[in-house]
Amino acid sequence: MNYQEVRVKAKETIGPYCKVCAECNGVACKGMIPGPGGKGTGLGFIRNYQDLRKIRLVMDTVYAPTAVSTDTALFGREFSLPVYAAPVGAVGLHYSDAYTDLSYSAAVLEGCKAAGSVAFTGDGVKDEVYAGTIAAIAAIGGHGIPTIKPWSLPEVLHKAKMAEDSGAFAFAMDIDAAGLVVLAMQGKPVSPMPVESLAAIASSVSIPFVLKGVMSPAGAKKALEAGAAGIVVSNHGGRVLDETPSTVEALPGIVDAVGGRMKVLVDGGFRTGLDAFKALALGADGVLIARPFTWSVYGGGAEGARLYLEKVRAELAEAMLMTGAATLADIDRSRIC
Repeated sequence: MNYQEVRVKAKETIGPYCKVCAECNGVACKGMIPGPGGKGTGLGFIRNYQDLRKIRLVMDTVYAPTAVSTDTALFGREFSLPVYAAPVGAVGLHYSDAYTDLSYSAAVLEGCKAAGSVAFTGDGVKDEVYAGTIAAIAAIGGHGIPTIKPWSLPEVLHKAKMAEDSGAFAFAMDIDAAGLVVLAMQGKPVSPMPVESLAAIASSVSIPFVLKGVMSPAGAKKALEAGAAGIVVSNHGGRVLDETPSTVEALPGIVDAVGGRMKVLVDGGFRTGLDAFKALALGADGVLIARPFTWSVYGGGAEGARLYLEKVRAELAEAMLMTGAATLADIDRSRIC
């Protein structure tokens, strides 16, 4: 199987909403929830993608040849590239019932590990969703980052302990899910959380805490104050609030505010290794990708996820070669315009 075959197969299995578009830019699926689209006008999703297109790479091949390395580290673990699978939940609702949340998480965890990366896994209204992903992470030696919705504080503390007990090397909360009214409609509301609650969560276990859904320097500083070891600059794929800035637009100011003091990851509209290069040049420590992993899994299971990451890694390595960056540390703002 190759990646093009994965995409073809995905069109047959992924369901009525996602069309596995040649250009996954949020236009064809805008407002499509259930489905993969951005909320309302879809501008949050669309801007994420379009603003990345505005950034260009500065080519420079006048240098002594040297080997290119995409290797990186995150919270003490070594990886082959700084690109990770973002948490995806309710796949049966938004895509098709060819996968459940549990089978999707198992496939993406396995595929990412095989490619030298790691997956953030999702959470759900039903307790068995999170319990299942925790079991899958434990089964592969803790090689995963479970992500918890902003439920009540007691539940989050319980799930943080489950993450630690599974052997996971970090855990996350997608605080931006506070806007997912569909969860409240299913009888389990979510809500924003103050710094004090986040601090209690971060200090409740010994593994690093990542706060996903930060979109401003002020929010990043509050995450740092709460004791988070990392953040994900994210607008939840444009699915929780319409007409937000793009994540790549918000990224530089956030890096300037907290970069070097915590890990700064980013998601939203990233599709290729060139996109990842742009984020790294703006100061991010890594990139999370969501939607392409869904069609990769639906089209090829764990192998599909592996093939997708290998494609992204090759694209990133090529961008580094053609811009004179031998290591990820060499990728800075001078290499984009």
